[in-house]
Amino acid sequence: MKYKRILLKLSGEVLMGNSGHGIDHATVSDIAGQIGEIRRLGVEVAIVLGGGNIYRGKKGEKEGMDRVTGDYVGMVATVINALVLQDTLNRAGTPAVVQTALALEKIAEPYHYARAMTYLDEGKVVIFACGTGNPYFTTDTAAALRAVETKADIVMKATKVDGVYDKDPEVHKDAVFYPEISYSEVLSKDLQVMDLTAITLCKENDIPIAVFSIRVRDNLKKAVLGENVGTIVRR
Repeated sequence: MKYKRILLKLSGEVLMGNSGHGIDHATVSDIAGQIGEIRRLGVEVAIVLGGGNIYRGKKGEKEGMDRVTGDYVGMVATVINALVLQDTLNRAGTPAVVQTALALEKIAEPYHYARAMTYLDEGKVVIFACGTGNPYFTTDTAAALRAVETKADIVMKATKVDGVYDKDPEVHKDAVFYPEISYSEVLSKDLQVMDLTAITLCKENDIPIAVFSIRVRDNLKKAVLGENVGTIVRR
């Protein structure tokens, strides 16, 4: 294996499959199967989940909601996704635990660095919910932050697209694919791989970012084995 410990960033949109909204349980089950497979290979897995399949704070703001309130609603949405993924993993025989950046002790334990590291060392999948626990920060930033804190070898951003392009490939047929690109190029070209804070955190701590489609079976496994899948962002 090329990577011993990874931080897997899953967007909420990935969890909804082709349903357009909410959670598609067949999709979650497939993702859990892929996670279980790399766990059995010995890869230590931490996960940060988005909540865009349920609610987005920015969307609420556009509709008149207070931005801070909207962001907290979005954080709660990530907890729903995290609990569903945790349950799916546990039922599939892959032990998983959820930690939240907001206090929700009745359903998940609060984020605690030392306990998270212990769980990873024990082989448990650790799912981090509620982003950073602060409004105005995205789950991409949370993924970069948790990757730094847990000493992950790489951030793996598993999405519905197969990598990084110079523009939206679903809209522009002439979009150019980047198999490899630097942090600086991502920032200068404003490629929206992750937000500015997340890219900067990864750059400052020299943590590479892999971007690939989780919808293609075995992509996650290939990525942890170091095969050329999607796009790699590094120095």
